[in-house]
Amino acid sequence: MKKIILWSWAMLWSFTTQAEDIKALVGGMLIDGFKDQPVQNSVVIITGDKITAVGQVGDIEIPAGAEVISTEGMTVMPGLWDMHVHLMINGHADYSHWHSTYPDRFEQEIMPASAHQLLLAGVTSARDLGAPLEASIRVRDAINRGDIPGPTMYMSGPFIQKKPYPGTELYRWGIDGPRDARAKVKQLATAGVDVIKLIDQDQMSEAELMAVVDEAHQHGLPVVAHAHRPKEILLGLKAGVDNFEHTGLSTAPEYPPEVIAGLRERAAQMNLGPLFWTPTVEGLFNYDYVKNNTEKLDNDSWHLGLSEDIIADIKQSITHPERLPYFQITSKRKPTLKRKIHQLLDAGVVLMVGTDSGIPLKFHSQSTWNELDIWVREMGIAPMDAIRGATYWPSVMMKVDDEVGTITAGKYADIIAVKGDVLRYINLLQRVDMVFKHGQRVK
Repeated sequence: MKKIILWSWAMLWSFTTQAEDIKALVGGMLIDGFKDQPVQNSVVIITGDKITAVGQVGDIEIPAGAEVISTEGMTVMPGLWDMHVHLMINGHADYSHWHSTYPDRFEQEIMPASAHQLLLAGVTSARDLGAPLEASIRVRDAINRGDIPGPTMYMSGPFIQKKPYPGTELYRWGIDGPRDARAKVKQLATAGVDVIKLIDQDQMSEAELMAVVDEAHQHGLPVVAHAHRPKEILLGLKAGVDNFEHTGLSTAPEYPPEVIAGLRERAAQMNLGPLFWTPTVEGLFNYDYVKNNTEKLDNDSWHLGLSEDIIADIKQSITHPERLPYFQITSKRKPTLKRKIHQLLDAGVVLMVGTDSGIPLKFHSQSTWNELDIWVREMGIAPMDAIRGATYWPSVMMKVDDEVGTITAGKYADIIAVKGDVLRYINLLQRVDMVFKHGQRVK
């Protein structure tokens, strides 16, 4: 009899725990990441870390004991991805000073602060494309264990290039011949990176480039490459690069015909999957506005997690944004961006939202929504397509679309909610009201 009583209490404890871990988001306009039209009066049931049911009020039964969270008047959507961030930097204008002063604070302070800022901005998954190897892996793993707050991170560790720029050896690895190229990629793969970052591939021999991409693919790692020059793009296409970064080509008004022909040919090879591109236009497009409206830089959201001496150092470095050498040619590049974006779309490339967040004047707390805003307001991309470029398509590119990227039963509950209709006013995403990561409400 005693055993029966004990078992009954165990069952009661189990049921109580499960009931307390159920949440119901009720009443909002749902963008699920798949449908072309939102679902009105939606219901999303979260059990533990997973989505267990999705539907509408009246069609979905809310489990007894569930925590009911009203999303009336809100847009409910998948958590955002940012496919190009740099956790080790946070808006400072002088890279030489930053990289010589703060490396010993990257892992314990700066990278965790950047990750936390991204998460509170509604970014529940992000790809870091360039940082010291050991710090990258340890910060990612600390987030995954729940030791520190942040998005689910996908890390490249150091760039692979022909020869590191002076003073950048901590996060850029040079290669000397195909054998060394394979060895460096294997070292990164063994350490546990999620993606290989490749730049200046037009400075490599073709054999070296092929070795980098082939070795990465043998380890199941996608290859991301810069697209600053036509030859970089054409060689990247030949080698089988999976994802290009930036719009590139400086002030040239458009991509040359041979590049567009190469993109169309690759995009047509459906057996290889989509050809992805992360254009990172916000930092370029918004520079003129930022240098003339410096109050924007006083938003203290980017202070979160940073010590006062670092905050002061960043502030001092951006006192005169109009003088920064990093951006002096930007005003001439700005008029070329829309044309290049539409060339890529016309060629069949799949665009994904990424921001280069952390570069001078660009803070992790603000970059992602600004990129979406520019896509919609200035580039003429439909809001639903822009949102899919920040939710569904990144999950496909990183081969985790069976886990995240849409609000679908069985996937992790990475969900954000914001007051108002983001399909009409995309810039509402600058104030995300609720953030759920793996079912836990973090904002």
